[in-house]
Amino acid sequence: MGVFETDITDLSHDGRGVAHVNGKAVFVTGALAGERVRARFSGKHRHYDEAVVEEVLQASPDRVAPRCSHFGICGGCVLQHLSPQAQIAAKQRTLLDNLERIGKVAPKSILPPLADSPWGYRRKARLSVKFVEKKGRVLVGFRETNGRYVADIARCETLLPSVGERIADIAGLIETLDGKRDIPQIEVAIGDTLAVLVFRHLQPLSEHDRTALIEFGRRWNLGIFLQPGGIDSVAPLWPENAQLTFRLPNCDVELEFKPLDFVQVNAGMNRAMIDHALALLDPQPTDRVLDLFCGLGNFTLPLARRAAQVIGVEGEAGLVRRAGENARRNGIANAQFFAADLATDPRDAAWAKRDHDLLLLDPPRSGAEAVLEFLPRKSVRRVVYVSCHPGSLARDAGTLVNRHGFTLSAAGAMDMFPHTAHVESIAVFDRN
Repeated sequence: MGVFETDITDLSHDGRGVAHVNGKAVFVTGALAGERVRARFSGKHRHYDEAVVEEVLQASPDRVAPRCSHFGICGGCVLQHLSPQAQIAAKQRTLLDNLERIGKVAPKSILPPLADSPWGYRRKARLSVKFVEKKGRVLVGFRETNGRYVADIARCETLLPSVGERIADIAGLIETLDGKRDIPQIEVAIGDTLAVLVFRHLQPLSEHDRTALIEFGRRWNLGIFLQPGGIDSVAPLWPENAQLTFRLPNCDVELEFKPLDFVQVNAGMNRAMIDHALALLDPQPTDRVLDLFCGLGNFTLPLARRAAQVIGVEGEAGLVRRAGENARRNGIANAQFFAADLATDPRDAAWAKRDHDLLLLDPPRSGAEAVLEFLPRKSVRRVVYVSCHPGSLARDAGTLVNRHGFTLSAAGAMDMFPHTAHVESIAVFDRN
């Protein structure tokens, strides 16, 4: 396919440069807005084409040298060639564009972007594992940008160093195992005092392999878990009492979680985000707060330190159970948790019939469309919406403003995933 020169006018939602050639949009991997590049077509489609940069002829002032030697091959990051400040500015523009284009709304004020350290921040990850017969080697890492192969990496600059600096060691360990062909993935979960590796294995492990895994865990102070089947099969191998926790010091809360539980990937940003959300929601000592999609109680328990009562609702029963355990662990008696499918009509549930003063939403990528058909009730004076997808936030913002009578008071981006195109954001809605 042909080589061409073009000017890059924008950055796409997935981190590629956007150009127009003969009136047709072209998404150019490796290009940044404001650049002139020489690129080669890599895919033709009806409504757009794809290309890859061969040479940057005129570089953006925001272009930086990627820190990771695997950048461009590993699919874990797509924006390391863009300065962190420019990354979050681009995400802020994406958020505001989605609000206007999809939700037909605009915030009365724009919140300054929230950011933390851009390196060594990931405490959760799923690493693929592949024994390559022809090379006699094990590869451990994220998928390549094409998604077909496991990237051949030695370290990861975005994972917390306790695991990010051990990628080559983990691959070397698996090469020594009898079951090296039967381990397709490793889940990484890192707490404040312990990092855990969960080895998914398709066949029972030999005694030699179990011993090798234990010795590896001891050597590098890593907890080792095994997963022979589904999620319920996950169990510690070493140490037997392995426990994952993280503290929220500004709220005097400590949460315990299991290796496969959902927790926010970026520990530093999570602390900053909770402080940010609580300041925006501004709960008073007499307020009753409803926290939907509450998970382990990441927002619920900090809210309970400030409000009269907080109800947390979550669809996954295991998380609800552990949220209740975390409340008891922290001596919090004014938080209640309920398991409910928030993609269905909740109006018959006892928690939904109660009046609440404040509402916090932290839904998955699909957003809160279903629950916003019926909630919030008229008693709610303010909503804070924490979003991991600007498109679903924009759609739901339109619902809150145009159907429920709220004003979009403020919105801003949060850089939960530096060097990726993922856009996390927060929005505040006030009752008119």
